[in-house]
Parts: sequence; structure tokens; C-alpha cells
Amino acid sequence: MGADATRSRGRLVVITGLPGSGKTTLATALATSMSACRMCPDDWMVASGIDLWDESVRARIEAFQLTLSLDMLRAGTNVVIEWGVWAREERDALRDAARSIGASVELRYVSADTDELWRRIVQRDLEGRWGSRSIRRHELDEWVRIYQPPTDDELATYDAH
Repeated sequence: MGADATRSRGRLVVITGLPGSGKTTLATALATSMSACRMCPDDWMVASGIDLWDESVRARIEAFQLTLSLDMLRAGTNVVIEWGVWAREERDALRDAARSIGASVELRYVSADTDELWRRIVQRDLEGRWGSRSIRRHELDEWVRIYQPPTDDELATYDAH
């Protein structure tokens, strides 16, 4: 048996939720408590001066973050992915990729009602913490409509936390 086969894999935590739901707060706390690396495309984009609304760049960053995450998991490092992952298909893909290398995977769902999400987004904007333009209320309302919250059946496909 090779050394790689005996090395324990890291744990992947996937955080899902809409803007303002508390993803960053939870991801930051988990990264500290689990000695994990936190993967957040928003942070990379803001730090690089890239427009948060540039979806093609976001997709490339997320693809690169996934590659890095799998490398870290193989090396035994815990990883927290904070991408929002609004669709079950996206969450399934992350879970399957991590499981394919022998890592355990948990899903954390953060939520709040639409008015509370909006209140938090407005507060975040007032604090000047995020990128090029604010989220608009009609966008949030649309995102609430299309977001696929995890079901009990989906949650059962993940490791316990």
C-alpha cells in the first residue's frame, strides 16, 4: 500500500445559501475551528479588482478553486467552499468530486427570510464591504425564486457534521 493510500483525506464543507444568509460568517468560523482553507470567489475577485458580476471570470475562479480544493483534500487539509451553490446539481458535483478521492463531505445550509436577507445586504453595502455594485431588491427576489434549498433527501447524502 502506497503512502498516499494510507494518508487520511481532508473534509470538505460545502456552504449553500443566498446572499445575506450568513455564508461568509459561517465559512470563516468553520475555517478557524476546523483548521480549513476557505474558498470564496468573491474574495479573490474583490482582491484582484475584478467585477463581482463577471460570470465568466467567476466560473474560471471556481474551477481553479475546485482543483486546489481537491489537491488540499488529498493532502489531508480541510476545505470550506463558500460559493452559494444554488442548484442541487452544483452541490452534487462538489460532493461527488470530493468523494471520488476519498474525502468526507458535509453540506451546511444557511437561510433567512427575504426581508432579513435584504436587510443584511443593505447593511453590508453601507459598510462598503463588497464590489462594484449593490444587489438590487428585484434581483434578490428573483434569486429567492430560483434557489433550490437542499431537501432532507439531499442532506441525507452527506456526512454528518
